Amino acid sequence: MAERIEDYAMIGDCETAALVSHRGSIDWLCWPHFSSPACFAALLGTEENGHWSIAPKDGKPGTRRYLDHTLVLETRFETDEGAVVLLDFMPIRGGTCCDLVRIVRGVRGTVPMTMQLVLRFDYGRSVPWVTRTENGGIRAIAGPDMVLLKSPVETHGENLKTLAEFTVHQGETVSFVLTYALSYEDPHEPSDAEKALEATVRFWRDWAGRSKLNGGYADAVERSLITLKALTFQQTGGIVAAATTSLPEWIGGPRNWDYRFCWLRDATGTLLALMNAGYFDEACAWRDWLLRATMGSPDQAQIMYGIRGERQLLEWEVDGLPGYEGSKPVRVGNAAAVQLQLDVYGDVADTFFQGHLGGIPGPETSFALQRALTDHLATCWNLPDHGIWEVRGEPQHFTFSKVMAWVAFDRTIKTSEKFGLQGEVKWRALRQGIHDEICERGYDPKLGSFVQAYGSKEVDASLLLMPLVGFLPFTDPRIRRTVEAIEKNLLVDGFVLRYRTEHVDDGLPEGEGAFLACSFWMVRALQMLGREDEARRMFDRLLGLRNDVGLLAEEYDSKAQRQLGNFPQALSHIALINAAFELGRATSPGRQRGEASSAQPEVHGSGSDGSA
Repeated sequence: MAERIEDYAMIGDCETAALVSHRGSIDWLCWPHFSSPACFAALLGTEENGHWSIAPKDGKPGTRRYLDHTLVLETRFETDEGAVVLLDFMPIRGGTCCDLVRIVRGVRGTVPMTMQLVLRFDYGRSVPWVTRTENGGIRAIAGPDMVLLKSPVETHGENLKTLAEFTVHQGETVSFVLTYALSYEDPHEPSDAEKALEATVRFWRDWAGRSKLNGGYADAVERSLITLKALTFQQTGGIVAAATTSLPEWIGGPRNWDYRFCWLRDATGTLLALMNAGYFDEACAWRDWLLRATMGSPDQAQIMYGIRGERQLLEWEVDGLPGYEGSKPVRVGNAAAVQLQLDVYGDVADTFFQGHLGGIPGPETSFALQRALTDHLATCWNLPDHGIWEVRGEPQHFTFSKVMAWVAFDRTIKTSEKFGLQGEVKWRALRQGIHDEICERGYDPKLGSFVQAYGSKEVDASLLLMPLVGFLPFTDPRIRRTVEAIEKNLLVDGFVLRYRTEHVDDGLPEGEGAFLACSFWMVRALQMLGREDEARRMFDRLLGLRNDVGLLAEEYDSKAQRQLGNFPQALSHIALINAAFELGRATSPGRQRGEASSAQPEVHGSGSDGSA
């Protein structure tokens, strides 16, 4: 059985990532890329579905940390006989061959160790053919996939597993290098473990040293930035939403999705997080990925793409994997890719606009594409959609979807005005018309709040973003009362739900944890409403939810006090970074987006009681 989600740490090489438990077991790894089939899938099943453990014989969990300013994981095991540290990392190499390196160092005494390697390709379903190599290692092949193990430790096969027992003395070092290659190509020479460690530490420390961070939250922001970098596919600049698929949003429930793809709605928050931290190269690479992915016929634009911009993300269920703690189904691909979600048009337009403002040079094709997408949006903005939360129920007129449609027209107009590009007069009238409609149909005067969808009586945490994207200022009483309504209805033990699943038909059974990104949005809202002490207290509580190495999943179950959902979650860390910048005041992502427009929209019919 897999460990709790927060008992894992991530290592990676900016092409894929592995999850390592505090017991020294790698229970998840997709090779060679984030969205490749897993060769270690114990996270979603049992050890028989693939894992690689190295640990003392006594089996006790270790304590761990990342080496300062790196993604190199150090786990320390204390036993009655002595102590060892286990260093886990993936060298930054590129190409079709990649390595996973594990180094055991003796710290004190003599520690008996065990190693168990269970390779199962294709999400735990394919047992490879294993043979010995000339240098005493092993070679495992199944179809196109090949993995080689190199180590001075003698191994033996038993019950379709590769096993070893060895002893580590004080001052001694034992290394293991696992190399992936295509079975029909000659693999590269496996990395020298010690040289690879030195190069990997240097890479991450050089990268972290480029940041522009200060203040009390600098360490937390740096760890989130390193996590974001690790979720970046370096060949294209695409950033996956998480390293995993099908970790449940509620234990035992069916809200289990594949997050190993790149979502457009994360675009602006990601861009601002990177630019404000000083990572303009990464911000430019992300913007360029976005540009390439969305190129094509505007009516075929999707809400997510693969790491290279792939469009075919067909969703299917993996037979034979029982799911994390029995949470079925295990899904590969994501059917939401073909949904209509109007909010992504606003994020694409805002990303291009913020990139221009930040000084990222944009090709001439970027505005031509933005114009084409905006023209297409003019034909469909008034349709019901599946919304920011990708409901599996019937489409609705979601208020936030309409807000982001307004953002799309607003930012395209402003891009045209500010940078001397050709704009369209018709967009101005449409922008104002959408604004008027939202204030009339998306606001309930009796509730004194904006609502999740036209005609609904429910609030939605996405409404916290309305002032942050510049739709209305925080001084508007309707915004203040909407924040208060979300506090009243969606706060659970101090953390924010997306919406009440028991009150909303989203096509799925009820039940999920508090959404961590929404909770960080609340921090920003409180800060910008002038409730700074409350904002900081909430932010500090959210930081306390991170695991021992600073990582966050998508959601949190406050009753069971455990993390839920795919892990680590890029959106949670993006929201953390932007909230920290908001609290730091020197850089305010909310003001960057909210005050980007050169003119505020006309506000029609706003009374002193905040009704529209």
